[in-house]
Amino acid sequence: MPLTWKIISGNRIYNLVPHSKMNYKHLFGPVNSRRLGTSLGVDLIPFKYCPLNCVYCEVQSTTHLTLERSEYFPITEILTELDAFLSTNPHLDYITFSGAGEPTLYSKIGDIIAFIKTNYPQYKVALLTNSILLHDEELRREILVCDLILPSLDAVSQEAFEKINRPVPGVLSTDIIAGLIALRQEYHGKMLLEVFIVPGINAHDAELILLAEAINAIKPDEVQINSLDRPGTEDWVTAADPDTLKHVKKVFEKLTNSKIEIIAKLKADPKIEVLDKDIVNNIKSILIRRPLTAEDLASTLNLHINEVSKILRQLSSEAKLSISRENRGVFYQWIQ
Repeated sequence: MPLTWKIISGNRIYNLVPHSKMNYKHLFGPVNSRRLGTSLGVDLIPFKYCPLNCVYCEVQSTTHLTLERSEYFPITEILTELDAFLSTNPHLDYITFSGAGEPTLYSKIGDIIAFIKTNYPQYKVALLTNSILLHDEELRREILVCDLILPSLDAVSQEAFEKINRPVPGVLSTDIIAGLIALRQEYHGKMLLEVFIVPGINAHDAELILLAEAINAIKPDEVQINSLDRPGTEDWVTAADPDTLKHVKKVFEKLTNSKIEIIAKLKADPKIEVLDKDIVNNIKSILIRRPLTAEDLASTLNLHINEVSKILRQLSSEAKLSISRENRGVFYQWIQ
């Protein structure tokens, strides 16, 4: 007999068929995160479906630039995976909606959040979002029960926004800011706003002042300053140096009322992340023989691209990998 769960969002009912053994398609991790502790990733969107094609994206270019909210995968497929995993009562600090696409594009994300909160209330839910769809009142209602929302805002001037984030045509930075303000007014959980610094575009004082004004209007609990850890989509994008990041922090601290933190790594620190030794050894054995892209590794090891990206980022910071950009993408090789 299938299990029947009543979802409080929209009063919908879904029938889930339990599985004794499952190969997860939409779950990845749990991974250890500086920001989220032990986090189970939930990926709702096909690979590289996003409203943005950010120049710094570590999973490379967006292949499907879209604003369309849809049930990209059957919701019962995702709920069945969550039920199978969470029924084992794992230790988790967060269940996190993220992935290699924008999670708010999934039209039934509210039902999935409601499923977790109804049937596994002991777990906290986090959402990573690029903020593009937050102007949508219905979407905002769907995500209000999240315990933590981590939206991003990289630029205020339309010119800088288009240079960094390369959105679907017609998307305005002012609409994104309006959506963030509306969310903050309705949302009573914790909001951590991420600002990704791209030297030469949004690290100068004129743009930082505009960002500070937006931060004061949005009123996040904290602003997190980030920069490049490993190669992004475009080879001209470089990591902000420590002095630049400290200057950004100083400007924001002077002009805003929010707590400001630099989350970009200022130097290699192998203690920041705890990596799975078996996975690292598998990656080492493969990359010693020949260079591969992150996507190649994810396919070879049957791991989610986010998991692989996180490990490659840490190994790169420890100077264990050489990196080269070829026609097919960014290749990694183990330094012998």
